[in-house]
Amino acid sequence: MPIIERTRLSRFSAATAALLAIGLSLSGCVAPVGPVEVTRFHAPDTTPLGRGTISVEPAPGQADSLEFRTYAGAVARELTRVGYVEPLAGAPASQQVALLTVERETFRPQRDRGPVSVGVGGATGGYGSGVGLGVGIDLSGPPKEQVGTRVFVAIRERAAPPTATALWEGRAAFVVRADSPLAQAPLGAAKVAEALFKGFPGQSGETIQVK
Repeated sequence: MPIIERTRLSRFSAATAALLAIGLSLSGCVAPVGPVEVTRFHAPDTTPLGRGTISVEPAPGQADSLEFRTYAGAVARELTRVGYVEPLAGAPASQQVALLTVERETFRPQRDRGPVSVGVGGATGGYGSGVGLGVGIDLSGPPKEQVGTRVFVAIRERAAPPTATALWEGRAAFVVRADSPLAQAPLGAAKVAEALFKGFPGQSGETIQVK
């Protein structure tokens, strides 16, 4: 049985995007940076992790695009940081393989209230609050577009059969506004890869928020 039982998503699910975008949709002028949500799973014996040679390769169904290679490069750098070695050109195939899946989607969050709100009485805080009758009008325009990114990495022994249990699996996801520099692949890849391998191999089954 695999360590993780999940269904690969071709796009961000609406629920995931909504949860990660909380607090971002009605922010000010500064492009916000959401935390990276990270979950890791690993086999009871972690001895093989962080040792020997490893290569980052597309997971089944993952296109080997230019954007993918940007994320693969970021993952490879983190793998070397935690102890792995990339095989030299012309050398035998690596002992382990990191199968990488990358999913990205641009979406526009829905507002949770109308553009006009009214408050009565002596309430404090929020639109339309204060003594007497207050009317608040939101002039900020529609919510800004968001870019969501998810990555999945499964580390396996190369010689193991495809049905064998993975040594380690991790997933990471974050959302930023579309005008944030982190919405671009080079910076976003570095951020998500660093978060995914922070404290490698991590506590199996634990979900953490990495700022």
